[in-house]
Amino acid sequence: MRAVQQQELGGPEVLALVELPEPEPGPGEVVVDVALAGVNFADMHQRRGEYLAPTELPFVPGAEVAGVRRGTGERVVALTGGRGGYAQVAVVAERHCFAVPDAVDDATGLALLVQGLTAWHLLRTAGRLAPGEALVVHAAAGGTGSLAVQLARPLCAAGRVIATASSAEKRALALELGADAAIDGAPEGLAARLAVANSGAPVDVVLDAIGGEVFDASIEALAPFGRLVTYGVSGGRTNTVSTRRLMRAGTGVTGFWLRHCLERPALLGPPLADLFERAARGELRLAAATTYALSAAAQAQRDIAARRTTGKLVLDPAR
Repeated sequence: MRAVQQQELGGPEVLALVELPEPEPGPGEVVVDVALAGVNFADMHQRRGEYLAPTELPFVPGAEVAGVRRGTGERVVALTGGRGGYAQVAVVAERHCFAVPDAVDDATGLALLVQGLTAWHLLRTAGRLAPGEALVVHAAAGGTGSLAVQLARPLCAAGRVIATASSAEKRALALELGADAAIDGAPEGLAARLAVANSGAPVDVVLDAIGGEVFDASIEALAPFGRLVTYGVSGGRTNTVSTRRLMRAGTGVTGFWLRHCLERPALLGPPLADLFERAARGELRLAAATTYALSAAAQAQRDIAARRTTGKLVLDPAR
């Protein structure tokens, strides 16, 4: 089979298109003939050896696939556990394989699998957004951020929803998706801009995948008992939090990593079914997927890292 393999840590150039034997399923595993493989920001951290889980070489990247389950012919999306997605064939745990409704296409199913589940849990499980609370979504035009903006009210009855994004075009998109305000996400003066966007008041919940100075400014913007949920460090710098500062301000910081949901079926199947139903009813707007040939995996990672894309990035293993 054709696959993208990485034999060393480094830049996008370490991603090589190769021929490999098809993987063999073990107990509790199923085989998926891959139609599309998802590309996520975490793939780049893994490629450089900076991911939350150790990177064991050599390996085939890719945390999620859409395709057809062998033996049943079902259209499915599946979580790979972080390895094996960039290929024509993937072996996945049966419990991490989910049938896709006819009304949901493969690209939409992939967008809802990692980004959709992450947005759902950021709001409900980690952020515990309560009715009427003010929410900030950083990188609101991205895959996870755009879904969090759309889900905030129907899922949690959010009050004011404030989006941040790096360009006027992306801020306009966030407003179209339902944000009440959209502001520049640059860190300088961010806390003050967030207060202005919330009518002068501090905010209750912030969803942050950037880290660094954006993380620090977001803590400054929180109300007492406010929560910041960190789920990425796309800005490249991790943060140290002062416990005295948290006590003095009465705020909280929590982290979210979808991998912790993998052994808890109730945190995967029911939320994903909810997302599929909302998509089938036309309640979620997803930007058109950007499709790359499997041979162009390195370029796909360059483009997502440079924030040149909107919508879900996918690889077509047939190309």
